[in-house]
Amino acid sequence: MRTALVIGTGLIGTSAALALAGRGVHVHLVDHDPAQAETAAALGAGTDRAPEGPVDLAIVAVPPAHVAATLAEAIRGGAARGYLDVASVKGGPRRELEALGVDLTTYLGTHPMAGRERSGPLAATADLFEGRPWVLTPTRDTDTEVLNLALELVALCRAVPVVMDADAHDRAVALVSHTPQLVSSMVAARLRDADETAVRLCGQGIRDVTRIAASDPRMWIDILSANPGPVADVLAAVAADLEGTVRALRALDSGDADRREDGAAGIEDVLRRGNAGRVRVPGKHGSAPTVYETVTVLIGDQPGELARIFADAGRAGVNIEDVRIEHAAGQQAGHIQLMVEPSAVPALIETFQERGWSLRQ
Repeated sequence: MRTALVIGTGLIGTSAALALAGRGVHVHLVDHDPAQAETAAALGAGTDRAPEGPVDLAIVAVPPAHVAATLAEAIRGGAARGYLDVASVKGGPRRELEALGVDLTTYLGTHPMAGRERSGPLAATADLFEGRPWVLTPTRDTDTEVLNLALELVALCRAVPVVMDADAHDRAVALVSHTPQLVSSMVAARLRDADETAVRLCGQGIRDVTRIAASDPRMWIDILSANPGPVADVLAAVAADLEGTVRALRALDSGDADRREDGAAGIEDVLRRGNAGRVRVPGKHGSAPTVYETVTVLIGDQPGELARIFADAGRAGVNIEDVRIEHAAGQQAGHIQLMVEPSAVPALIETFQERGWSLRQ
């Protein structure tokens, strides 16, 4: 691939353009808002000048509701040798294109499973897709050259190709992406009118659950409008669990011993099913989940503290598999949780104690 046209210079489009431009591809940028394309160009994502002729690959990175019309215009105008989109739903746009009578041999629907809570070109990064799954949904009609161009794009963005049926993809993202967004927003909505005293007690758990609730509502309305049925199906199952959990909690509050026992069993059931589902989430680098031990250290909120603790872990010969920080309310300090292989814990604790760190048991 020597040339590419990116139509839509938001987070995903600009990130793909940055990755391609950084690896020698000549990228042209187009957006319905010329200022946004200019911003992406200024970031080094390519040029906002129109190409003089057909490019190798056109990448449509517009909201799902506009994908089919944008693709149809590009295909009929002969803008490229191959066309793909990066929308988060796949079945609907393809059916719209079929209804428009567009030749789909040069088109391939794709979806990079990456994103951020922020949107727009200023949120874009060239490494956004590195190590992330990038779904490809070819059909029997897809031209081999277009599939190869798509695979080359995925390789240049250092993502991991995953081939799926379009409708199976839409059901999958309803479960692992779209429904979690709504559930996160519903939990965060409970905080809007909560007493300030309660909000001040927020810890890492509520931060984890509500992190994606900071996402742009307009973007999510576009996404959910393109995949409402599968999302509603997952939410209906969640709602059934919620109703059962509410009944179990009411039973736990009962004065009847048998009802309390039934309530406890109901709560245990949903918690254990949650345990079983959680262990299926892929682990580091997409491998099978690994059980790590957590070493928790009190750390001050001063420059250089994180570098010092990581350097001390290096002295112990220990690889940090994952890390999270829980900030202390009202104090210039917090707890850093270091996830490591169980066999590495004794050496890490010994080194930290020697270096004067305060460990939380």
